Amino acid sequence: MKKPGASEAQSASELISKRIAELGDWRGETLSRMRALIRDADPDVVEEWKWAKATTPGTPVWSHDGIICTGESYKSAVKLTFAKGASVKDPAKLFNSSLEGNTRRAIDFREGADIDEKAFKALIRAAVAVNQAKD
Repeated sequence: MKKPGASEAQSASELISKRIAELGDWRGETLSRMRALIRDADPDVVEEWKWAKATTPGTPVWSHDGIICTGESYKSAVKLTFAKGASVKDPAKLFNSSLEGNTRRAIDFREGADIDEKAFKALIRAAVAVNQAKD
């Protein structure tokens, strides 16, 4: 039986909600909004909490047949990193970070940034399609 209060006892969704609450500022609001858009774009998305260590609390991850994206918060940005972003079509040019790599792409959201919700949801669906494509 797991001890109450142990991190294993909390679901990934609970840990993500806790992280959003801990941020308590525009970063929490932004991460919460992006989470809602991800869930809206892909109702079958799985929320995970990965890479927790003694020195780092862990990272929110959204998956569907593989990682779609991770959600990290920094002092001046909320960063969503798409695991296979280089393979995802981005006609709205939402990717604005990690553009040089062969695999990942990211979106840095700054305080007060406008978010094209329709384009973002299309990007999420495109990322799922890349995960589901057979190599």
